[in-house]
Amino acid sequence: MRRFAKAPQQPVLERCELCNLVLPPVHRHLLDTATRQVACSCDPCALLFQNAVGAKFKLIPRDARSLPDFQMTDGDWESLALPIDLAFFFYSTPSEKMTAMYPSPAGPTESLLPLTSWEALVRQNPVLQNMEFDVEALLLNRAGAAREYFLAPIDKCYELVGTIRVHWRGLSGGDDVWREIENFFAKLRSEAKPPRPERNGA
Repeated sequence: MRRFAKAPQQPVLERCELCNLVLPPVHRHLLDTATRQVACSCDPCALLFQNAVGAKFKLIPRDARSLPDFQMTDGDWESLALPIDLAFFFYSTPSEKMTAMYPSPAGPTESLLPLTSWEALVRQNPVLQNMEFDVEALLLNRAGAAREYFLAPIDKCYELVGTIRVHWRGLSGGDDVWREIENFFAKLRSEAKPPRPERNGA
């Protein structure tokens, strides 16, 4: 996670973790679904896992998508019983369940997700039915006055976790970590694409 949070002025020579090819700064990532570890990949190796079924790795999508019409009340949020106002949700195929995670100074922390609360959220937001298992997450930012929702590649979610781990200071985190969180979401906003068109019958 720390490597995802490194500043641009600290370039790191990265290699494909499958074939050892030197990678450009922007490259694909794969997810080991069993361990939730993210691996860097060159394009040829990444293509081997596109639409692969039952493989060790899954190809992580490139793009985050904004959800400007996402429906969530304060009551909906409270029903999820999360201790902080940043979280991401994805379907874990090894666990066969929706998984709720929130970033903390110790890393990604799993929270017990009430199934009825998630089902109610999906009914209000059918776009969630189209999330890619394991590699795509609903990322929520409700810190302070923010009410932002994205379908985000799972590596972006871990990048946020890494950012918090690197910059957290003291008991409350300090001003620097909140500046970095805002910078993270500002960049995500600028890069995010519109939502996918809903599938027929969704």
